[in-house]
Amino acid sequence: MADFAFEKDLQAVETGIPGLVVVELAVHGDARGWFKENWQRGKMAALGVPASFRPVQNNISFNAERGVTRGIHAEPWDKFISVATGSVFGAWVDLRPGRTYGRVFTCALDPSRAIYVPRGVGNSFQALEDGTAYTYLVDAHWSAELKKTYTFVNLADPELGIRWPIPLDECTLSEADRNHPMLRDALPMEPRRTLVTGCNGQLGRAVRALAEERGLVDFFDFCDIDTFDMSDPDAYERYDWSLYGAVVNCGAYTAVDRAETPEGRAACWKANATGPALLSRLCAERNITLVHISSDYVFDGTRELHDEGEPLSPLSVYGQSKAAGDLAVSTCPKYYILRSSWVIGEGHNFVRTMAKLSDRVADPGDALSQVTVVDDQIGRLTFTEDMAEAVFHLLGYREGDLEPSSPAPCGTYDCTGSGDPASWAEIAREVFELRNGNGGAVRPVSTGEYYASAAGPVAPRPRFSTLDLAKLGEAGFSMPDWRVSLRGYLKYGE
Repeated sequence: MADFAFEKDLQAVETGIPGLVVVELAVHGDARGWFKENWQRGKMAALGVPASFRPVQNNISFNAERGVTRGIHAEPWDKFISVATGSVFGAWVDLRPGRTYGRVFTCALDPSRAIYVPRGVGNSFQALEDGTAYTYLVDAHWSAELKKTYTFVNLADPELGIRWPIPLDECTLSEADRNHPMLRDALPMEPRRTLVTGCNGQLGRAVRALAEERGLVDFFDFCDIDTFDMSDPDAYERYDWSLYGAVVNCGAYTAVDRAETPEGRAACWKANATGPALLSRLCAERNITLVHISSDYVFDGTRELHDEGEPLSPLSVYGQSKAAGDLAVSTCPKYYILRSSWVIGEGHNFVRTMAKLSDRVADPGDALSQVTVVDDQIGRLTFTEDMAEAVFHLLGYREGDLEPSSPAPCGTYDCTGSGDPASWAEIAREVFELRNGNGGAVRPVSTGEYYASAAGPVAPRPRFSTLDLAKLGEAGFSMPDWRVSLRGYLKYGE
């Protein structure tokens, strides 16, 4: 048996292939033998191995003789490979389409060294000793259907330049492995698809636009309630979920005041609670990452700054339904909840309304000279273009990647524009000034005064909607100042 080091510090080492991580294991040994923690999610996640990796199957390949060589196979799941006895020389080839396609990494594995292999990276090994036991955890169950998506490259391809310790003509290989295609003829692994729900809403449109900008749109599918009602259990039969790696749920019922009516309450809970609960269960069963968009309305607004750990305390039917959706989504093993406030994108929204009113005030032929806007609700605008960038960052998309390669830790993240908070009236005044220089036409009023003559039910609003962005910053993403985004939105660039 090969010699290997005892008592190494547990550490993870990047390899040059995105997501492929070598893990140096701490093995404890004496004259009796040795012991190791082969897989420990908490410790390894802290070192950079994705915490979202949740294995469902453990496989062992026993290799009776030195020189047995297997691969190179790329499979549609992530795996964690280690050696129980003996040692291997491993070679990994990136077969995912993109900037690192064809990149090679090689190293030896023994009981003190393991490797995390992301989906689409071709895997192969050569046994260096008799009686080598090669073991691996995978995060999807093997099936004949999934086997059809495998892709392969030839072990002897000179373009790869793999220096096998034992010449391949002296090794034991399967006939299939001898005849796999060269890299120039290999089929890249198809990226997992991403489904975007609520695609006709403001955020859904921004996600589509960003996918198009980054050349990813061919691997995205878009739907709205007319084609996929996620609150209907039967609707889930329309999709082959084995193709999907992520769902971005941009769909929601957002008519806050109408939700206070009997009809609106039922529709609101169906869209914001029942739908996300069914989606969360599906994603949990299929090992799919779920991104869900939440709201500042899950809080009562008594705190001036809300962080992700604040207990839920919704005031309105809308807020209650969103809080219920958050709780359901948080049961999914791989989830991101992004809490927004005061969303602005392509479609009807506050900024566009204020811009039109500013134009009317500026028009000498229009009798409108003043508008009243609430000044006792404080928060920040969230621009959908910025939020879509945050979604892609958390999922792990990097420039040039056709699928995620380095996702952020799963969990809940506040996601709004940065900068100093402001009231609705102050934002309206900013819009008026940028649009026509007529900010003085905005008259601030209290919420009570503004809704005094309302004909229907009025939902209670949080007084303070400002969300703490520190956690998102720790994940490596900084939201732009909402005032800067506002100028861009109104075509006032720096």
